[in-house]
Amino acid sequence: MKAEAHRWQSDLNGFQSYLKLEKSLSVHSREAYRRDVTKLSSWLEASGYSMPAQDLALNHLEGFVHWLAEMGFDAHSQARTISGIRAFFKYLQLEDRISSNPAELLSLPKLKRKLPDTLSVEEINMLISAVDLSLPEGQRNRAMLEVLYSCGLRVSELVGLRINDLFTDSGYIKVTGKGNKERLVPIGDEAIKHLELYMEYQRRPMIAAKGHEDAVFLSKRGKRLSRIDVFMLIKRCAETSGLKKQVSPHTFRHSFATHLIEGGADLRAVQEMLGHASILTTEIYTHLDRDFLRSTLMQYHPRSRKTD
Repeated sequence: MKAEAHRWQSDLNGFQSYLKLEKSLSVHSREAYRRDVTKLSSWLEASGYSMPAQDLALNHLEGFVHWLAEMGFDAHSQARTISGIRAFFKYLQLEDRISSNPAELLSLPKLKRKLPDTLSVEEINMLISAVDLSLPEGQRNRAMLEVLYSCGLRVSELVGLRINDLFTDSGYIKVTGKGNKERLVPIGDEAIKHLELYMEYQRRPMIAAKGHEDAVFLSKRGKRLSRIDVFMLIKRCAETSGLKKQVSPHTFRHSFATHLIEGGADLRAVQEMLGHASILTTEIYTHLDRDFLRSTLMQYHPRSRKTD
């Protein structure tokens, strides 16, 4: 048993190095994959299967997935764990530690497709207009919301912006996304206007705390804002504007993508701006409300147009 445990640990250590060095995954993501593999090895041990990963077959993995369901893991949790197991066996195959991959045929549970919450353009305008510009931090808050919506950023990308990432003269900002991958994202005129007002009259006169000198959005104490700060700002704006919907920074990102696609933007262009590795992720934003679909049909389909 000790020998098998040692082999599992050796494979897991190699897998972690692969995720870090070759896939450039964050500590959080690597830890999630580690938990998935550890869950599998623990189940094998508890089930009396004394064997290394290299000896596992599809029926072993299916037994593990069946156990996940019995333990009450929902479909999304099961799918997440299966994804981690698939990645682990793919790594073993790349390293020639297995000749065939049993996880390739492992079925994912059927997931209900959850469409992201979005706001209309009018609701976005309501939220942004609810920023109190009379406050010392008012222009900063307005700039943040404008950039969030104009560029479709994740909240971590927004608070992670550095002064050297701003190329407003050219109409772009540089964004560091998942896996430390950088991309250039276009930024609209309204967002540029409020960002430059903030930079000139609030940010540049500020004395930043040590280690935060290059951060764009700073707190009153001169430190980089946190994601929670942005969440709380949006919550206050929703309350002020009277908006009853549940909103978050990601709501701005969903709305950005939806509004672009409804307006006719190319899906791959939206994928590039959002920083999605796969266009399949971007396709969730192709959901369009029924009124929009019907108006499009009535406008463009040759047999839907009224004739005189």
